[in-house]
Amino acid sequence: MNTVLISLLQTLQIIINIYIWIIIAAALISWIRPNPYNKIVQLLYALTAPAYNLVRRVIPTTFGMIDIAPMIIILALIIISNLLTSL
Repeated sequence: MNTVLISLLQTLQIIINIYIWIIIAAALISWIRPNPYNKIVQLLYALTAPAYNLVRRVIPTTFGMIDIAPMIIILALIIISNLLTSL
């Protein structure tokens, strides 16, 4: 039973790390104004938009031309990952 729990926690950490990289990629791509019809761009936006919308409903994240929603999400995911590590 203990090994199953450890495996589940490790899988969750891998998923969190992959999602952090997806958010970083989406944020970097947003700086260069990519083609919105590109399949990769559409995939990145589809994967990150729900999390961005959730954060934006709770916290105002736009300060001038800077949107800090990706940073807030990454910080929250790092905290969750650290909590999973401590278990």
